[in-house]
Amino acid sequence: MSSHYHIVIPARMASERLPGKPLISISDCSLIEHVYRRACQATAASIVIATDSRQIEKAVTAFGADAVMTSADHTSGSDRIAECIDIKRWPDETLVVNLQGDEPLMPAACLDQAANLLMRDSGADVASLYWPIETPEEVEDSNAVKVVVDTSGRALYFSRSVIPHPRNLTIGAAMNQGAVWKRHIGLYAYRAGALRAFTKIPPSPLEQTEKLEQLRFLEAGHPIVMEQASQFIPAGVDTPADLERVMSMISGEHCI
Repeated sequence: MSSHYHIVIPARMASERLPGKPLISISDCSLIEHVYRRACQATAASIVIATDSRQIEKAVTAFGADAVMTSADHTSGSDRIAECIDIKRWPDETLVVNLQGDEPLMPAACLDQAANLLMRDSGADVASLYWPIETPEEVEDSNAVKVVVDTSGRALYFSRSVIPHPRNLTIGAAMNQGAVWKRHIGLYAYRAGALRAFTKIPPSPLEQTEKLEQLRFLEAGHPIVMEQASQFIPAGVDTPADLERVMSMISGEHCI
């Protein structure tokens, strides 16, 4: 059902904590190739790596992937993907899944899930996933972005704060009484036209306050439909510690 969506993988060399991250070698091939091979397990019609680096373009072309060169001035992966959409001349109704270039452990089933979720909800412009939070410590962690959804699965709000807030109860006690918190996972499916429109809107007040780009969509009235991920999604590679963890998890595997 999802074979007519496209996966775009934004990749750049200028990572602050891991410079040159996409080309770091893990089990005999680069991080970006591991991500690409993971994407190949999904049912997407095509996979494109959008980059601003000739080094990445050369490496990607060498292992047989499609690369497009985008501006070095983009401040987010969303902007880079929007330029890729224009380069590819995809119509506004095209479904595009954003797979981050540092997510070599992303389950392929979740890529299809995000695309299918957006396909089923014709009134939504964006689809994304969440995972249940199991500990009070994670609920209170500002790096764990929480999402609250309505009865139809549409996102009501995203926050680094504790939402919902348990009045007159500790978080642990609220959990014991059945309260549930959802951690947002940064995997998105977009309608191409909605992403084009998004990149033309200035950062919104809520986005600037929480430092969460998805709030720009909500504040501009673009619905985001959510669903629990069909499989657990391990964290990506953002720090040297993350890199060691991922290396140990895929040690001995050749390009997944």
